[in-house]
Amino acid sequence: MSLYQETIASLRRKLTAKEISPTELVQSLLQRIESVDPKVNGYLRVDSEKALAQAKNCDLSKPLGGIPIAIKDNINEKGEECTCASQILVGYQAPYDATVIRKLKEAGAILLGRTNMDEFAMGSSTEHSSFKKTSNPWKLDHIPGGSSGGSAAVVAADEAIASLGSDTGGSIRQPAALCGCVGLKPTYGRVSRYGLVAFASSLDQIGPFTKTVEDSALMLQAIAGQDHYENTSRPVAVPDYTASLQQPVKGLRIGIPKEYFGEGIDHDVADALQKSIAWYQSQGAIIKEISLPHTHAAIAVYYIIATAEASANLARFDGVRYGHRTSTVGDPLTIYRKSRAEGFGPEVKRRIILGTYVLSSGYADAYYNRAQKVRQLLRRDFVTAFQECDVLLTPTSPTPAFKAGEKMNDPLKMYLADICTIAVNLAEVCGISIPCGFSSNQLPIGLQLIGPHFQEGTLFRAAHAYEQAHEWVKRHPQF
Repeated sequence: MSLYQETIASLRRKLTAKEISPTELVQSLLQRIESVDPKVNGYLRVDSEKALAQAKNCDLSKPLGGIPIAIKDNINEKGEECTCASQILVGYQAPYDATVIRKLKEAGAILLGRTNMDEFAMGSSTEHSSFKKTSNPWKLDHIPGGSSGGSAAVVAADEAIASLGSDTGGSIRQPAALCGCVGLKPTYGRVSRYGLVAFASSLDQIGPFTKTVEDSALMLQAIAGQDHYENTSRPVAVPDYTASLQQPVKGLRIGIPKEYFGEGIDHDVADALQKSIAWYQSQGAIIKEISLPHTHAAIAVYYIIATAEASANLARFDGVRYGHRTSTVGDPLTIYRKSRAEGFGPEVKRRIILGTYVLSSGYADAYYNRAQKVRQLLRRDFVTAFQECDVLLTPTSPTPAFKAGEKMNDPLKMYLADICTIAVNLAEVCGISIPCGFSSNQLPIGLQLIGPHFQEGTLFRAAHAYEQAHEWVKRHPQF
């Protein structure tokens, strides 16, 4: 096995035993990126010199010492361009490190490069980037998912050992499922959002893409915890997540929400999920069908709340303080309007318009305030479910990856790609996607496990047991 194919856990053992050096590992990945990324287009920028310099000086005694990690391009790193894959932020260099970046550096990680994404994290296919379209490593004419498609693709294609993404409505879990890797959306408040360029502040959460569940636990261990810079991060102790990995699933109560297994679920996905459920049952888990009765409202609630918050958050990009400024001469209003028209892409404009509308005078009560009330009903559904169950099991995506361009002209169909993941963000609970099979045309299928607030350890317990009993994580795309 090549070094670039290995996991955090296996590489840490080799690095600490001095069987390999950090420089050798970085060089292996840089060669892989040079060979593969022209086809995948997962990276926006790779700083080879900086990565090699970090490799020479890294501290191998630290938890992630010597491990190269890719970063989604909406997370600020001091001195690095942070564009959110948008023309409006071309040339903007972050003046500070996001808390997760600081924590990765403190843990000894090597920051390898910046990954492609849907512009301002608005999309489900990474086709809305202003710079390039990322391909699915398993089939290059298919999408990798979004909005963190670049972060998922570089891990699946062995161009990074792990990566960071952000998840507002499924933007870690959905691309992880479509690319065949592990994607974790932590509980809202478990990981600091300080330094993440905001899309929808009550929904956004940073999390890792990894090759295995164990690696996901190691990454969360490094980035979790309360942060005094970020007032929604919670004062909840961070446990030893790796301690959960060896616990058996016997006696674990797994809820199967009937609303997630109805019309619209692809046959191959449904078949893979039923086999997974049967496996858990064979291991002594207690399987119980449950109901999340307000699931049908999740898409509508999400696209009201998320667009409203996006409209407010993106108002700061005005062509004056930083980023793109139009060359048109005029009064301040003309400069604002022209800068934003030139800098934002069509999907971002669509969501700003929707969000401004639902917040406008006379409509806020009919849309935004009502959506917030329904959100509380969705949260209550999960609270009730977790009184009976330890985790919930659902598909991550209703279908395997679709072909590039297939849904670009139909925004509603594109929005439905996140139908299985959105409610997790609205309820602020945690979720993980792990590989559970392949479709008839050899595209990955993902299984989603959902846990109560701050119970990521339970997710790791259930996910690791399944992963160890199956061969899915051992398969790699062929180039």
